[in-house]
Amino acid sequence: MAMRTVFMGTPDFALPVLEGLLHKGHQVIGVYTRPDRPAGRGRRVVPSPVKTYAVAHGLAMFQPTTLRRQEAAEELSALNPEVGIVAAYGRLLPAELLAVPPLGVLNIHPSLLPKYRGPSPVGTAILEGETETGVTVMRMDQGMDTGPILGQRQVHILPGETAGELTRRLFGLGAELLLELLPAWKVGDIKPVPQDEAKATHTRLFSKEDGELDWALPALVLERRLRAFQPWPGCYTRWEGRMLKVIKGAALADSGPQGASDGQVLVLVGESGPSVGVVTGQGVLTLTTVQLEGRLPQPAGAFARGYPRLLGARLPS
Repeated sequence: MAMRTVFMGTPDFALPVLEGLLHKGHQVIGVYTRPDRPAGRGRRVVPSPVKTYAVAHGLAMFQPTTLRRQEAAEELSALNPEVGIVAAYGRLLPAELLAVPPLGVLNIHPSLLPKYRGPSPVGTAILEGETETGVTVMRMDQGMDTGPILGQRQVHILPGETAGELTRRLFGLGAELLLELLPAWKVGDIKPVPQDEAKATHTRLFSKEDGELDWALPALVLERRLRAFQPWPGCYTRWEGRMLKVIKGAALADSGPQGASDGQVLVLVGESGPSVGVVTGQGVLTLTTVQLEGRLPQPAGAFARGYPRLLGARLPS
């Protein structure tokens, strides 16, 4: 049961939703994405992954710098969509746009709403030590992830899974759920359920400063941060005046040698050979992959062999 659909999304993990709509035969009459922006070391202006895909498939593209002008609503109305689909577009839609499609605008949100509304639901779930999360398909209203719910799917968070990995998995699952719901939504067989405001929790946008590691914290908390802040903002410490990114690591219950200080770098001896660890406020954090400022990522053991003075050093908290 094909529908005239407008899709709104920006990053690569939104692509399974757009791909799914096309694969199921829905008529994607327009694709909205964020304007091209500088990226990488050279700060070269590049299109979003959604734009690259849409152009390659001959889809009509729209990249408004603002949605709050009357022209934006008129432009959307001219497309005559039945429904709008949003997947990580990165902008709130004003009421004038939400009112255009007769079947509303549906959003895929990577949490079990009303829990973890806002911009960082996946990373926050990992930070909080959740073992389960999920994805929600909801009808958008003027609030931040406050609209009524069409359907949800729950998943287990895998051991060691990063926010980036989990986000991709949730949007893939969200695409499947959306495509299952659309036929019933079109004929009016789904009654969306209002969210329970008493159970609502909110997330904030992470900043670069959130990624600085405080070695006085427990190793388990630091491990969660490594996972929650991957790929953004990433975690780092400082060594000899340079930034040392910690890309991957794991918490150990071992408290380290007697009298060791928080932030002290150790050699750990295990069945698979020596590795690098850092004493924390509770336990030891093993370092798996690191990246010194200006260098490529590498295994922490190889880095320590190249920079032996790291061993025994104390990293700042």
